[in-house]
Formats: sequence, C-alpha cells, structure tokens
Amino acid sequence: MRALDKGEPLAHVREQFTLTAGVDPEELHALGEAMGYRTEITWSAAAADRMDVIFVSRVGAAAGDREPDLVGTYLPATRPRTPERHANNPVATRGSGVLLHELRDYAKEHLPAHMVPAAVLRIERLPLTVNGKLDRRALPAPEFESAGGRAPRSAREEALCGLFREVLGVDGVGIDDSFFDLGGHSLLATRLVSRVRAELGVEMSIRVLFEAPRVAELAERLDATTRARLPLTARPRPERLPLSSAQHRLWFLHSLDKEAGTYTIPWALRLTGRLDAGALRAALGDVVARHEVLRTVFPEVDGEPYQLVLAAADARPELDEIAGPASLAGLRPVLDEAARHRFNLATELPVRGRLYRLGESGDEFVLLLLFHHIACDGWSYAPLAHDLMAAYEARCAGAAPELPALPVQYADYTLWQRELLGDENDPESVLARQVAYWKGQLAGLPERIELPTDRPRPAVASQRGDMVRFEWDAELHGKLSELARAEGASLFMVLQAGLAVLLSRLGAGDDIPIGMPIAGRTDEALDDLVGFFVNTLVMRTDTSGNPSFRELLGRVRETALGAYANQDVPFEHLVEVLNPERSMSHHPLFQVSLAVQNAADVELRVPGLRIGAQLLSNGGTRFDAFFSVTEKVDGVGGPSGLSGFVEFSTDVFDRVSVERLVGRFERVLRAVVMDAGGLLSGVGVLGGVERGELLGLGRGGVVSGVVGG
Repeated sequence: MRALDKGEPLAHVREQFTLTAGVDPEELHALGEAMGYRTEITWSAAAADRMDVIFVSRVGAAAGDREPDLVGTYLPATRPRTPERHANNPVATRGSGVLLHELRDYAKEHLPAHMVPAAVLRIERLPLTVNGKLDRRALPAPEFESAGGRAPRSAREEALCGLFREVLGVDGVGIDDSFFDLGGHSLLATRLVSRVRAELGVEMSIRVLFEAPRVAELAERLDATTRARLPLTARPRPERLPLSSAQHRLWFLHSLDKEAGTYTIPWALRLTGRLDAGALRAALGDVVARHEVLRTVFPEVDGEPYQLVLAAADARPELDEIAGPASLAGLRPVLDEAARHRFNLATELPVRGRLYRLGESGDEFVLLLLFHHIACDGWSYAPLAHDLMAAYEARCAGAAPELPALPVQYADYTLWQRELLGDENDPESVLARQVAYWKGQLAGLPERIELPTDRPRPAVASQRGDMVRFEWDAELHGKLSELARAEGASLFMVLQAGLAVLLSRLGAGDDIPIGMPIAGRTDEALDDLVGFFVNTLVMRTDTSGNPSFRELLGRVRETALGAYANQDVPFEHLVEVLNPERSMSHHPLFQVSLAVQNAADVELRVPGLRIGAQLLSNGGTRFDAFFSVTEKVDGVGGPSGLSGFVEFSTDVFDRVSVERLVGRFERVLRAVVMDAGGLLSGVGVLGGVERGELLGLGRGGVVSGVVGG
C-alpha cells in the first residue's frame, strides 16, 4: 500500500509480490508460540519492504490473562524454529563472540594442536536424521575467521588486518588474532613483510612479526620512521645484462660439472583425458614468451657470462611427442634417464619438454618438463602451473591467453639486487652490514661435520645421489606444530633443532651448521615470476652444555630470526668473503641441508583433463644429505601429516643407512614432543633392532652393514 501511495505502478507492485522471498508473518507467530513469547508485528518505519517484530516474554503475566488466539500455520520441517532465522539479538551475539574466542583459547591450552578445532560456531540444536542420528550434512558450514575479536581502532590496525586477510587467505581478522595461529609460516611472513613495505611504506623485520604476531602488538611495534627499502621496478638495461649472484655461481659450477643433469629440475605431469597436443605446445610457448628468464641463454665474453634474452618469436621450446610404454611403472626408468639431460647454457633454452603417450588408449599421457636451475626454483612451480593451465585452456578455445602483465622480469631483479645491496666498501650499505653479521655468526665454523658413513669420502665428489621418501602421521605433525606454537617458533625451527640433536648424537659434535634454502622473494613484484631467486642461509646450531630440547629450540629460534634479518647476502658471496678451506670433496660451510616446503599449492586444473604432478630425482646431489619436508593439511587447514624425502650422496651413504637415518630422525622428534623439557642426553636415537645389533657386536657376534649409518 505504501508503494502505491508513492505512485509506483500496480504492475511493479505485483511483480514484487511474486519475487518476494520473505517470511510469512504467521510463521513468526508460530515461532513465538513455540518458544513461549507473544508476538507483535507492525510495518517498519525504516523501509517499505520490512516489518518490525517484537517477541514479548509471557513471564510474569497473570494466570487469568487471555492471550490472543494464534492461527495454526504450515512450517516446513526443513526450517528449524530458531530465532536467528527471524531476529537478531545483539547481546547474545556479542556474548557468543566472546565465548567462542574463549573456547578456542581454552582448547589451545588443553589439547594437542591436531585436536584444536579449526573453527567454532554456535547453533541452537544439532540437526538429526529421521532415525534420530546426527545429520552431518545439515550442519552449517563453518566460517574460518576471527571469533569475535576486537575491531581495529586505528588506520594502521585496519591496514594490518586487511594485509593479514590478504596474505593468509582468511575472511576476517581482529586485532587480537595471531598471524601464526591463522596459518602463517616463514614464507608467508616474508610475503607480509613485502606487503607492509608496499602498503604502509615502512620496513618490518620477520623478527618483529615473531615477537609481536598479533595485529594490535604489531601495530605498536612498527616504526613509521624506518624508511622502506628500495622497491623493485622495471629498470633501464645495459647492453650486456649481468647474471644475478646466484646465477653466476651456478653457471660456474655447471661449467665444472661434467656429470649429466646435476642442475636439471625435472617436473612430471600425468594427464588423463582428451589432450590437445597442439594447444599444449602453443601454451608452453606462451609461458616461455611471458617469462624472459625461460628464453635467456648465457654466452660468455673473455670467460665472463652475460644474459642474452631472446625475442619471443625466436624462442620455441622443444616438446617432443614420444610413444611410451603401456604403464607409468614402465615409463619410470625412461623419465629418470631423460631427467639427466645436461643443458648447454650458451645456446640452449633452459626449458624443454617431452610428451609421452601411454599405451593405446589415447587418453593417458605424461608431460615431462625439464628446467635448468639457473632459470627456475622450487617456488616457481605455482606461477608456472597457473600460466601453463591458463594458456592451454585459451589455446584449446582457439585464442591467445589474456594474462595480466608482469610488473618486472628477472633481468630487472638482477639489476635491482645489485643496487639494493650496494657497495661492500660502504659500511652503511646493506651488503656491508649483513656481511659483518655473518662474519661474526660463522666465525670458527668447523670445516665439515663428521658423520658415520658407509665408505671414505672421495677426494672429488661425484655429485651422484639417490632418494629415500618417507611419510609421518598427522599425530606427530600436530604435536610438532603445537610445540612450535607454544614456544613462539616455526615448524622449520622445531625440525632444525631435532635434526641437530640427531646429528650431534651420531657424532657430529656440538657445533652443527645446517643449510636452509629460502625463497628469496622479498618483494611482492616477484610473487608471480619464474626465476632463480632462492638463497641459502647457514643455520649454526649450538647443542653444547646438554640443554633441554626447549632450551635448544630457543637457541635455534634466536639464530633463525637473526638469519632472516640478514638474508639478502647471496650465499655465493658469503663463501667468497669467508673463504673456507676449499675442497672438491664436500659442500662449503655445511654438508646437511633442511627445507620445509610450504610454497603456494600448485593449481593444476583444466576442463577435460585430470592432472597429477610429481617431482623426480635427477640422480644428482650437492650435499651429503638434503632433507625436504612438506606439510599436508586437512579440509579445514589442520595438520594431517608430513611427507618428505632425503636426497643423499651415494659417494658416502648406502640407501639402507639413509633409511635408518630417517627412522632415527622420526624417533628423535617423537621423543622431544613428548618431553620438550628433557635433556638431550636422554633422547633415544636407536631403535630396538639397532640396539640388538650393538649388543651382538658387544658379545662378539657378526652383523652386516654399518650400524652407525
């Protein structure tokens, strides 16, 4: 009636009646009756399409008071009579928000990490099936966001809440929410640092984030007077482009290494469905055209290499179609052999592919992509996959891909890196200050750690290797994460401390250097770029004095935060400055490396194809042992297990010895999460079988193999 009074056409008013998804007023009366309230309904003064509904309690009414008759109405069984469907209750909403926040905190204090709910929500009653059992499908979907925390009080807090949401991929953040409780880790911390730099114009260290992980604390710690570092933008290019520091060392090592494939990164994709090989070939060309580093060759003048970026029209990556065996198992040795391809960096693109057709069905394929490490790293897989999938889908539709332009290319990064680091002769330069830190941190570092090996180390390492894979369960993953959170550490720090305990107990001493690869993508302009940005940090671990594991973890945390703050010095330059005694038999500064893989998930989806990816071994290694651990999460983001592998040198280790090493590592981790306060001397390393072998040795029995390995 109000709409007609305002002159709206009758046809429009009728249309609104047919479109309405509103609530029948009689349903509101029935709801009030069911809950013991009297219901008063009037037209709202706020808007023509709303009603004001008041539920008045009958408590206190005289016994003889007559209530108005209520009309019986139809209430669908799928609609529970809950007040939330029809009304808001501000007091209850605020109270439940505080309650949910307190429940989450209580759960974190009293439950192991893998049992802490990822989300908590309030419902009036549990939905039941017709048989009276819990109807899980009818439960409302949880919202993974801040549970009623305080809202931002300042522009800086509001900006940080927004950046937390963006980097962590959550829908809501309050100022009392912790970056790490919401799923943050070291790689995402680096990304947050770059976003804070870009949005707020201030420089934030990762140490500050670890020490003040909540928005309110972090806002207070940010120093507006700390000028943001030099931003990465496209730069004018000289006639000859220099290599980045990491590229230069890799080029040098490649020139010395005559073994095939040591620096080749193989990536295998299993494709099931109707594949358009022509579209795939065009898509690979699109990716190479998009990322200059994939169409860069490295000629040299007077023994000095430089980057030569080829025109996109002249850079056509190889993609050979090959009839493969009938099964994936039969193809495996073929893939292993292909992965040993040795690139000619002076003339050959650093990427090539092979497409194998399995059997006669015509819908089973394996795409093997080979990259030279000089143009790609492990964190490049996400942008590679995204761009390749988008390009393939477009080419299948007969169109060129329409991807947003990249803000910079790898050549811009190379020039920016030199400008950022500055002159080492300038004591105020980034390079000089960080080199000074590392000189102090690594002074007196042992030339190499001594481990029980299966054979003497050769004078010249062959760099031939093998791989042992392993899986650890969700319970251990959850307990490791719980310990990390309780000690204000990261999962990597806990694993590093555990590995140091293992190596120390195996005879490596109490001064344990462990290598740590980091993404090196310290500017947001690099997020979607393919290239070789990874840097390596030397994590020196002091296990002396028989500390508790908790105390050791504190030492590791302090060392790691110092390393993160000085991560810009290229490892190659650090080796030159520290000038350790050179040897062709082992890696400089450290021989054991550890990585926790928490890069962005690789999206592999295109219509008509099922795609699975797997990294292969190229049969080479630069270290005695490289431990790689990948976190797995369940559907709500909780820990669901750890998978990994150890890439080891066959010069010094047999496979069975490394399998034992993995078992001992797991044994150490299970021991320390059960008793982080226990002394390192009490941490068991050997299993029952190994103890039996040692007892046999003590009685003069004969056993095969190397027990210590």
